[in-house]
Amino acid sequence: MLPTYVLARDHLQRAATILAGSDHQSRQIRYIIERTISLIEETRPEPARPASNVLDFTAFRERHERA
Repeated sequence: MLPTYVLARDHLQRAATILAGSDHQSRQIRYIIERTISLIEETRPEPARPASNVLDFTAFRERHERA
């Protein structure tokens, strides 16, 4: 996971802890924050791009056949 995602997740976890109130708005905001945290944890890094500028035609064809 990227460092920025880790930092964002940590901030959101702290905010969820602060919103420990039992009123309806606090519960809704806490739910949104917790859902956002779970979405951050589900993110997958983009596949590494080759360092070369040479196009692999086989890989290109396979990618576009799936799309």
